[in-house]
Amino acid sequence: MCGIVGIWGPIGNKAQVLAESCRRIRHRGPDSNGFWEDPGAELALAHVRLAILDLTEAGHQPMTSACGRYVMVFNGEIYNHLDIRKQLEQSALAPSWRGHSDTETLLAGFTSLGIEATLQAAVGMFAIALWDRASRKLVLARDRMGEKPLYYGYSGAELVFASELKGLMPIPGFGRELNRNALASFMRHNYIPAPQSIYAGIAKLPPGTWVEFTADDTRSRRMPEPRVYWSAREAADTAAKSPLSFDTDAQAADALEGVLSKAVGGQMLADVSLGAFLSGGIDSSTIVALMQAQSSQPVRTFAIGFHEKGYDEAQHAKAVATHLGTDHTELYVTADDALAVVPSLADMYDEPFADSSQIPTSLVTRMARQHVTVALSGDGGDELFGGYSRYFRVNKWWQQCERIPAVVRKPGGALLSASALLPGRGAWRGKVGKLGELLRADTRGEFYRHFVSYWADPSSVVKGGVEPVSEFARAMQGSTFESMMKLDTVTYLPDDILVKVDRAAMAVSLETRVPLIDHRVYEFAWSLPHRYKVRGATGKWLLRQVLYRHVPQSLVDRPKRGFAVPLAAWLRGPLREWADALLDPSRLRQEGWFEPEPILRKWREHTSGHRNWDSHLWGVLMMQAWLDRYRNGKDQGGTVGSR
Repeated sequence: MCGIVGIWGPIGNKAQVLAESCRRIRHRGPDSNGFWEDPGAELALAHVRLAILDLTEAGHQPMTSACGRYVMVFNGEIYNHLDIRKQLEQSALAPSWRGHSDTETLLAGFTSLGIEATLQAAVGMFAIALWDRASRKLVLARDRMGEKPLYYGYSGAELVFASELKGLMPIPGFGRELNRNALASFMRHNYIPAPQSIYAGIAKLPPGTWVEFTADDTRSRRMPEPRVYWSAREAADTAAKSPLSFDTDAQAADALEGVLSKAVGGQMLADVSLGAFLSGGIDSSTIVALMQAQSSQPVRTFAIGFHEKGYDEAQHAKAVATHLGTDHTELYVTADDALAVVPSLADMYDEPFADSSQIPTSLVTRMARQHVTVALSGDGGDELFGGYSRYFRVNKWWQQCERIPAVVRKPGGALLSASALLPGRGAWRGKVGKLGELLRADTRGEFYRHFVSYWADPSSVVKGGVEPVSEFARAMQGSTFESMMKLDTVTYLPDDILVKVDRAAMAVSLETRVPLIDHRVYEFAWSLPHRYKVRGATGKWLLRQVLYRHVPQSLVDRPKRGFAVPLAAWLRGPLREWADALLDPSRLRQEGWFEPEPILRKWREHTSGHRNWDSHLWGVLMMQAWLDRYRNGKDQGGTVGSR
């Protein structure tokens, strides 16, 4: 796992500039760093390395292809790179190998097979920058599911790119104009959806795409349209058109266990210490069980626990670990331990991000890094196998709403929304307000968007912000249940879940891997008839059957609980002084990003105990904390403006 950064343009002292960029993202690759420049083309690449495969100098980056044509920096892992090597050798296309790194394998593939064919052959997670010295073209590429980040855009006259935004900040002329429309999206989702970023002019490369820049593009500051080499939406649709058929449920479980075991085994490839996160839930327990089945030694597993009632899952993780015989480490943290993480969040995520489970995620990654360099996680099971409880609720509610004529439903929804704004106590008001929003929805996509939204009307909170067109309407086709799964796969999974884990883990130089979203597992899951994912009120049905072969059902069957912290109570208690300062009315008015009144109204209602607005307020607080970190030169990189 690594970090990459680069510049294409006339700026001088690229080595010095990128040395500072590398220092800013050194946490992604503390083992070494490298720099390469093509002065004639005014292009430079830099890399920080966390050595996982081929720990020798033969794995050092930037790396030049054997033919000398291509130079690459690469962040990620290619789990099937040995298979690709074998295929190249059998076709007499392989170079004389210098080492055994997957970086060298990718370069050989690009040389012999081409860009798109190599990307389609690769099984893994990656962000890549590839310079073609012959044609003077720069290619940027990102993995299928969006595990690894890649930001790119123009800074003055230069095309720039980096694994994290903080890698771009030392570049002279880097524009810090905030993207108000992205901020509006953030207020709805508590994350910024790709391709937007918090900075105007800087984009996130979407998952499953690659983009090619020429000198003409950079001279005209053109942003070419990314090319899709794999689409999660299209892959799901294609797989669903050819559903698998099994004579028995046991055969279906055999097939799933086979494809999952292959993915897990491939992701256990490493030349360094390896372990796994274990919450005791279905997903992480399945991954650990399949790891242990393929390991001759006890797998290292990690869990954290909270003393607060209702937030501790460490006891469940310990029971699973004991049954599987893993080498288990658990850490019980106090509220003070968790609260101590909060001041570092803005720097860790380097654009506003407000999934409060970022706090326990940071704690468990920090603990794991004390013992291992690579950790597997169980993320992705809910999206692939229908595990979120909201899928069941939304599916039921939408069916009921469809029975109500629009001429009745919409005015009724408006009335409920208005009544929720009346003064007074009661958590019921929040539920009534949410119901009013849902009843006014025209489509299933709009209905689901309202259901998962925080601020229902972001433009009323963000001054001058206009929320861009959403993915929701386009993705909500066919079955409501499976449409939600598909939609979460292309939005919530890459832009929230994977961001949360990547930034928290890489902040402590820990590589994380996610076997459940191996694209082969994904395509297999979508080829399963729905009854194998959901039966009655039980999601992840077939995944559970695989797990029950390794772990007694009684140890893992319990209501699903997120990786949560008691945020509502903390905001009324130990975090109140911190939040009060960030939400100071005069500050909000002076900065000019937010309309103060709706925010302050929710803050008063929350602190009084009349309502619970913890998630709404957490988004505002994370934006304010981010402004504190990245304005007025506090990060040694300039000031924040507006556009």
